[in-house]
Amino acid sequence: MEEALTGNVTAGVVRVGDTVRRPAGPWTDAVDALLAHLREVGFPGAPRPLGRDERGRQVLEYVQGEVGDPSGTYSLDELASIGAFVADLHRATATFGSPPSAAWQRVIPPDGEDLVCHHDVAPWNLVRSARGWVLIDWDSAGPGTRLWELAYAAQSMAGMRPDRPLGESAERLRALVDGYGLGAAERPALAALLGRRARAMSDLLCRGARTGVQPWARIHAEDGAYWRATAELLSAHMDRWAAALV
Repeated sequence: MEEALTGNVTAGVVRVGDTVRRPAGPWTDAVDALLAHLREVGFPGAPRPLGRDERGRQVLEYVQGEVGDPSGTYSLDELASIGAFVADLHRATATFGSPPSAAWQRVIPPDGEDLVCHHDVAPWNLVRSARGWVLIDWDSAGPGTRLWELAYAAQSMAGMRPDRPLGESAERLRALVDGYGLGAAERPALAALLGRRARAMSDLLCRGARTGVQPWARIHAEDGAYWRATAELLSAHMDRWAAALV
């Protein structure tokens, strides 16, 4: 029996027993190869790929657990642990050899390429499971950079948003980045990327609103103002974030 998954999920994604079925796309073979690599190198923070079903859908392990709060309510200790988790992910993907025929789905163009990234490390894709943190929804995975991914993860996981005091956002940012173990030389660059990465998300939603492409048009109607205000906040206080990361 198929059970529709609730929340901000891709259209057509369902649960069948202990598996998740997702509509396949040109990028699915590359995503499966990446997930198989993560399993081979012992990274537990991703679902196992289980091939295709009779309808050609991607089949993945269903990971039991609690999905995060989109507003970013993790404690400082949890943020440090999430930072360490992202660092483990990047160490694992750094040894992945992308297939020559890989057709990644590039939803937001990265600022460069130094390894394959998840590209949506956010509370709505992070499951607190019996085996630790697990990231789901890998459809947007592809080449990117550590800092581009870390900027998005820090903003979303720490809940750096307009209605949170600046000092609290700075403290939460520092907790996650310290957990990641980012070197001192790269921290100013990360502070400068926070606003750019949020702006890239805002631009994606605005394009979706203009063209009617889903789910971006719907998300723009629901959260477009939030992403615009967040991008402005992060860009306006770049010096504050840089000082917090020293």
